[in-house]
Amino acid sequence: MAGAAIGNGWVVVSLFVALLCGLLQIGLYADADQLDSGYHYLFARWSWHHAEYLLSVWARPLFTLLYSAPAQLGYTAARAFTLLISLLTGYQTWRLARQLGLSRPYLAIPLLMAQPVFWQLSTGVFTESLFALLLATALRLRLGGHPVAAILTTSSLILVRPEGLFVGLFWGVWELAAGFRGLDWKGLTVKAASTMLLGTGMLIWVVASWLLTGDWLWIVHNWPPDWNPNSQANGTGPIWWYVLMLPMICGPFTLPAFLSGLREHWRQAQLNHGLGLFLTIFVVHSVLYNRGWFGAAGYARYFVCISPVTALICLAGWPEQLAGTFARGHRWLWSGLLAASLLFSFTHVDLLPNGRDTRAIADLYLEFNRTAETRHLPIGLLICSQPAMRIVFNRDHWEMPGLASDRSTNLELLRKLPPGTLIFWDSLTGPAWYRLAALDFEEAGFERLISRDYLLTGRLLPISKVGLLGARTQTLHLFYRRAPRPSAQHLGKNY
Repeated sequence: MAGAAIGNGWVVVSLFVALLCGLLQIGLYADADQLDSGYHYLFARWSWHHAEYLLSVWARPLFTLLYSAPAQLGYTAARAFTLLISLLTGYQTWRLARQLGLSRPYLAIPLLMAQPVFWQLSTGVFTESLFALLLATALRLRLGGHPVAAILTTSSLILVRPEGLFVGLFWGVWELAAGFRGLDWKGLTVKAASTMLLGTGMLIWVVASWLLTGDWLWIVHNWPPDWNPNSQANGTGPIWWYVLMLPMICGPFTLPAFLSGLREHWRQAQLNHGLGLFLTIFVVHSVLYNRGWFGAAGYARYFVCISPVTALICLAGWPEQLAGTFARGHRWLWSGLLAASLLFSFTHVDLLPNGRDTRAIADLYLEFNRTAETRHLPIGLLICSQPAMRIVFNRDHWEMPGLASDRSTNLELLRKLPPGTLIFWDSLTGPAWYRLAALDFEEAGFERLISRDYLLTGRLLPISKVGLLGARTQTLHLFYRRAPRPSAQHLGKNY
């Protein structure tokens, strides 16, 4: 009883410390390292105006629906909502560890937070965090003797991320395999029928799309262009790419426990489903990135989807389960490794350069509002190279024209933009994604309002030297298209 009370106390302490660190991270860093966070926020914020955002293949219906309410309060509120989801995931992972009978289940929470990619996404607006919470909930329902509720929860994963398809397939095999053990044909038929419920989420998506758009094939027609089977839109990598990513997936200092935990999951039948889930996602993403299919980018953050399983694998391989004098006689060393992994998770965000651009964007936005010349410029249309630019102006992403990666197409589109169009552009993302640089806007008839260079350093390690783990150089521009002045012949005789 005393041991359980101590364990519960550690759970409260772990979640409280994670809450404080998360709030500190939100305060220190105004944005996530990857632009997807800003785009997801924009879709959620304006989904009440455009129902299509709630059906989007890229944005995902359930995720956008759940975030649509906190997004009305602003980007910071949406990020705080993700932090809440991450804390709930930690709680569910602890309860899951207890159900599995793992030793010291309260360690599941710090082992979850010690995953660098999990913590990195815990204060952004990313679909992976919600996926992880739903997966942990489904596993708890399944192990708690509620298979139908677990299946329905699993079916909702497709409404959050594409990995929901592969997890659903694994879940179906898991249920059917369990049905073959100790069931007669009638029982097996019932089990197969319940497994069909894994398609519930997809069915809801199809019906909702038809009701709102009148198009039964909305999902096909809304399919992102860079998600083609052989697009290789984000490059390719070696088949062993995610082996190299394991330190970011499970934590650099808890990797030995993770590897040992894989063995324990293989040996213990009640843990096999966790190993199966991890290997399913590992194999799928390794193949997708190796072949360049469906725009796979090789991000370690994809594994946040199964981060509760990763934490349980590490827990199963912790010193109590490790054999040998080293593990039993040097637990202080393992505690130090866990502490080092947690510290790395909480601080490595400071080394990520892309999220720093938001500070420069906020500065130029304030400069735009302070400048007397620009204060009275009506903005009919806002074109941006990053979502943070649209966020500071609180503008709907719906107005953004369809810029693509083809430069000639984009230049033709620029020439047709109406007076009152404001261009907010940067020197890194804009040229890389849209093949458009500052001179292209001037040649297209836009007036340069402001251009400013920035040297962006970390908050905790303000290294000014440019390079790996150092400062980031960025240049931001504002361009504007004014209405043409009337010529003298159109001004009348009083000119």
